[in-house]
Amino acid sequence: MTTAIHDQGVTARGHLHSSDRARWQAEYGRRLALSDAVVVIAAVAIAQVVRFGGLDGGQVPLPIQGEFGYSIVSVGIAAAWLTLLSFFNTRSQQVIGSGAEEYRRIASASFRLFGVIAIASFLAHLELARGYLAIAFPLGLAGLMVNRQAWRKNADRMRRLNRYQTSVLVVGGHYAVRATALAFAREPMSGYRVVGVCTPEGPTAELASIDVGDWTIPIVGTDRSVLESVDATGADAVALTATDNFGPGDIRKLVWDLDPLGVDLIVTPGVVDVAGQRLESRPVAGMPMLHVEKPQYDRARKLGKKVFDFGFATFAMLVIAPIMAVVAIAIKLTSRGAVFYKAERIGMNGEPFQMIKFRSMYEDADQHVADLAEANDGAGPLFKMKDDPRVTAVGRILRRYSIDELPQFLNVLRGEMSVVGPRPPLRREVEQYNGTVRRRLMVKPGVTGLWQVSGRSDLSWNESVRLDLSYIENWSMIQDLLIIKKTLSAVTGSAGAY
Repeated sequence: MTTAIHDQGVTARGHLHSSDRARWQAEYGRRLALSDAVVVIAAVAIAQVVRFGGLDGGQVPLPIQGEFGYSIVSVGIAAAWLTLLSFFNTRSQQVIGSGAEEYRRIASASFRLFGVIAIASFLAHLELARGYLAIAFPLGLAGLMVNRQAWRKNADRMRRLNRYQTSVLVVGGHYAVRATALAFAREPMSGYRVVGVCTPEGPTAELASIDVGDWTIPIVGTDRSVLESVDATGADAVALTATDNFGPGDIRKLVWDLDPLGVDLIVTPGVVDVAGQRLESRPVAGMPMLHVEKPQYDRARKLGKKVFDFGFATFAMLVIAPIMAVVAIAIKLTSRGAVFYKAERIGMNGEPFQMIKFRSMYEDADQHVADLAEANDGAGPLFKMKDDPRVTAVGRILRRYSIDELPQFLNVLRGEMSVVGPRPPLRREVEQYNGTVRRRLMVKPGVTGLWQVSGRSDLSWNESVRLDLSYIENWSMIQDLLIIKKTLSAVTGSAGAY
C-alpha cells in the first residue's frame, strides 16, 4: 500500500512539474504554426500579385475545356505547404529552437511540395505559370527560415532569463555524468539544465555533488533509483550515459516507467565534439547503432577550401582597404615604429611563417615579456594580459575590435593561412604540444575560428585546444560560413579581446 501511494505521488509530481515545460512548448508550437501560416500565405499572395497584377488575376486552362483562377491554386499550395510542414514534424519538440535539423526539415518539406506540384502538373497536363512558382517557392522558403531564426532568438532571450528550460537528470558512471553535464554546460542556449546526477554509488559522505564549471550539481541517488530521483528533482528528462548497470532490458523498462510521468529519455553515447554529418544511426539486430565517421582532416585541405580562401580574402582586402589606410596613418602618427608587426607563427605541418598584423604595441614590446611573466592572463603556454602596459592607445582600440588582425588576409593570399582555422600558435607553444594537440597543425591556421567565436582570450587552454581539434575533425564549408557570420558578432561585441 505504501509503494502504491509513493508511485502515485511520483506520477502526480511528474505531471505537475512537466506541465510547465509542456505549456511553454505548446505555446511556442502554436506561435510557430501561426507565423508559418502567415509567411506561406503571404508568399503565394505576393507571387500572384506580382505575376498577375492582383489576387483575382490569372487563369489556369484545363486540358479539355474551361479554366480556373490562380486564387484556387494559391489556396491549394498554401494548404499543402502547411500540411507538409506538419507532416515533416518541423515543429517537433526535439528540433525546435536549436540545431540545424529544424531548418533541414523545413527545406525538405518545401522541396518535396514543389516536386509534387511539378509532377502533378505534368500528369494532369496543367500549365502553371513558371514565374508564379519561381516567386512563391524561394520567397516562402526564405520567409520560413527567417521566421524560425527570429523565434530562435526569442527562445535564446527567454533562456537567458532561465525560461524555456528542460531540466535533466543525468544517470551513469562518475566520469560519464561529469562529461555529459559539461557538454550541457557548454551550450546553455540549448535549453538543457542539469538538476542532478545518479551514479552507481549515489551520494556519500565524501562525495555528495560534482563541480562542472560554475555549476555544483547534487548527486541525488544511485543509477538504480532513477524514478525516485526524478521525483526528488522534478526533472523533465533523463539522460542515460555509460553505466554497467543498465542493459537493453533495463532501458526498455525505464522508457515504460518514465512514460506516465511525461519524462523524456535521452540516451547519450558518450562521444563529444562530433558533428552531425559524421553521425549515422541505423538499427542492427533490433538495436540502434550509432556509426561515427572518421575525422574530416583531409576535407579541410581540399581545393574547394583553397579557392574559397583566396576569393574571400581578395574580396575582403578590397572592402577593408580604406579602413587599413586610416589605421596605418593613425599608427604612424601616434607612436614610433613600423605600421605592420611581423611575428613568427607555426603553420600547417609545423612550417613557420611570418604573420602580419597592425602594430598595436610600442616598438620595444618584445623585450619586456620576461618582466611581465608573472602577470600573464593567458591560457597554458599562451601569454596574454588584459591591461598590458606595452599596448598603445590606438592599439587598444585596434585590439578591442580585432582590427589589428585585418592584415592577416595578406597571409591568406600568400597561402600561409586560411580564413577559418585553428588559432596560429607561437613556436614556444608548439614545443609544449603533446601528440594529441599537434593535430592542430594538420590544417592551416585561420584568421578566425571556433576559438574566436567562443570566448577568444577568455577561453582556458584546454577549451581552446578542444575547439581547434573539434573544428578540424568536423570540417565543412557550412561550418566555415557560420563561423564567419558569428565572428562579425563576436568582434562587434569585443568580448574576450585584449
